[in-house]
Amino acid sequence: MDSRQLEYFVAVAEELSFTRAAQRLFTVQSTVSAGVRALETDLKTTLFDRSTRRVVLSAAGQALLPEAKAALEALDRARAVVEEASSGLRGNVRIGTLARLSLVDLADLLGTFHHKYPLVEVQVTTSPTGSTGLADDVRHGRLDLALLGLPRSELPGLDVHDLATMPFVALVPSTHRLAGRDAVRLDDLIDERFIDMPPGFGNRRQIDRAFDALGRPRRIQVEVPELTAIPDYVGAGLGVAVVPDVQLAAEPGVTKVALTGIDLTWTLSVVTAGGRRSSRATTALLDLITDSAGPEGRFF
Repeated sequence: MDSRQLEYFVAVAEELSFTRAAQRLFTVQSTVSAGVRALETDLKTTLFDRSTRRVVLSAAGQALLPEAKAALEALDRARAVVEEASSGLRGNVRIGTLARLSLVDLADLLGTFHHKYPLVEVQVTTSPTGSTGLADDVRHGRLDLALLGLPRSELPGLDVHDLATMPFVALVPSTHRLAGRDAVRLDDLIDERFIDMPPGFGNRRQIDRAFDALGRPRRIQVEVPELTAIPDYVGAGLGVAVVPDVQLAAEPGVTKVALTGIDLTWTLSVVTAGGRRSSRATTALLDLITDSAGPEGRFF
């Protein structure tokens, strides 16, 4: 048994696909398949059920997975300690984030991190399913940490560090019947057409649940992948929106109205995998992110 075989096994177990595992490890499928077969031969057991068209872990594979992950993490820590002692902090950190996140100047933070730890390779990615996808990627080891917006109740299996919390507000066209109000209730918006993000995003999930609780699911007219694009569609008169009160650019023809009668807040958090010791490089980046948030969730 060697570490490369364990890496192949863990990748296939997490992706449930030899093809995707090979892509993730930047190798060819035949190499991954041969490595897993060699590991099975060494252990004298079958790690995957190949009787169906799907890749499924066998009972032995399920038992091995947490031990394999722990072994690889221990090896990574050992290498990191030796390399750090000789030449400074090294490693690779995979961070997920929401697209065009205005609350955090992630580029500036990562620039500071690179200046301090030039030997650490940082990879940044987003998820087409928003916070839900990012949380799942951290749980399954595809990301080391992620910036996302889901309530703690939806983040089992993760260590959560809250960075900023803000209320939701309504955005309506300036000519809308509610534009002159100081505040509106969700009931006032029940029959409106909405602009929002896809279902996997945290803010969308919260507002969907709030309207479902009223017994009146919303009608989504336009879905956009970025929060910053929502005011454009509201200003064009295509609908209204209920969004976190973040630093969205002022859009002509759009009025922001406070929400009343309901306690709705959105929290930006940074998460890592629970029950798993993070690498020194991941911990260093996590510390930089959390230390950069002021007492009111302001980033400097």
